[in-house]
Amino acid sequence: MHSVLAFLAAQPILLLFVIVGFGSAIGHLKVKGVGLGAAAVLFLAIAVSAWGSASGLDLQVPETLGTLGLTLFTFSVGIVSGATFFASLRRGLGPILSMVGILAAAALAAVGMGRLLDLKPAVVAGAWAGAVTNTPALAAAREAAGDQTAPTVGYAVTYLFGVVGMLVAVSFALRNRAADTDAPAALISRTVRVEIESSPRLAELEELHGDRIKFSRVRHGEQSPILTADERDTLLLDDLVTVVGPADDVEAVTRELGHTSSHHLEGDRDYLDVRRITVSNARAAGRTVAELGLAARFRATASRVRRGDVDMVATDDFLLQLGDRVRVIAPRDRMKDVSTFFGDSSRGLSDITPIVLGLGMAAGVLLGVVAFPVPGRVFSIGSAAGTLVLGLVLGRVGRIGPLVTAMPYTSAQAIGEF
Repeated sequence: MHSVLAFLAAQPILLLFVIVGFGSAIGHLKVKGVGLGAAAVLFLAIAVSAWGSASGLDLQVPETLGTLGLTLFTFSVGIVSGATFFASLRRGLGPILSMVGILAAAALAAVGMGRLLDLKPAVVAGAWAGAVTNTPALAAAREAAGDQTAPTVGYAVTYLFGVVGMLVAVSFALRNRAADTDAPAALISRTVRVEIESSPRLAELEELHGDRIKFSRVRHGEQSPILTADERDTLLLDDLVTVVGPADDVEAVTRELGHTSSHHLEGDRDYLDVRRITVSNARAAGRTVAELGLAARFRATASRVRRGDVDMVATDDFLLQLGDRVRVIAPRDRMKDVSTFFGDSSRGLSDITPIVLGLGMAAGVLLGVVAFPVPGRVFSIGSAAGTLVLGLVLGRVGRIGPLVTAMPYTSAQAIGEF
């Protein structure tokens, strides 16, 4: 076995992919529904490195490869999260502050234990990063300390306990997952007959329900054709309207307007057609649903957007990304034009947008090395944090002029997973 380890020590690229491959295989194994995931790669790397050291061999991969992998991961996380991160700052301020408090408490505990055990500050910083399983924090600690070894040692010691602790906590939290009522509600559609005479506008109803619903079809009177719903439409007595959204919200709208109709507008294809269309055209990506002007262009409307495996209501302020699959309702003779407008190519699911990836990563790394003055010293946030910040900003902006700054969800997930 010594000869195998010696061969791997002389071939660091081969060593890297052996660790990634076997570690990922171990991570896919689950016990009672819980697995190590990507953490298994780190544990295997630690075990193989220790085995090599015991055999008098230095098994390691070039540090540059580690930095590249980490910055790709943080950039992809930022790109995927950018569209929702800044909105969550307003809606989820309480949980965010709670998380900051937990991280601060963990940092104070790490400093206290470090002083008690007379540990180097670099080791303490790495131990804190490992305990909270924050790999970008490890990168920042290594850059700030100017020492690659001490923070890594602290990280390796505590990371195992951090992961195991989280696995235990998750298992405890999911013990009653079969009866979970807080899972995101699936979207449904329902045709409602209007029984009120107040003539509400669709835009007012959508705003009343916090833009959690979307009206997709409307029929004014029994003999009128079925039309795509426009937010400027006014509902009259005996109109039929199709509403899309979570079951609770759809039920609330039904009670407000009238009752569930036995006529299903979504099943009538004489006037309108419906199709899932992939966003692969850069003209449509990085824009909100309202900015597309589907009603004015094609007399069409978008009711849902599927990103990854999640269906979401296509509200007016929903920011589309390459690779999104939009459920569009349009007149039968305009559906081909709508498909051309969005692109509807599978390329939209896998395009990594190399311009954004390259320039975004470069700008993030540059941001990470910028020195910020503080009393008594200067500090930099590091390349991992820099690429994370740039990813969040680019994911939120969506586009700069003709350049789409976001990345397809599937592509970003693949880069981050690797």
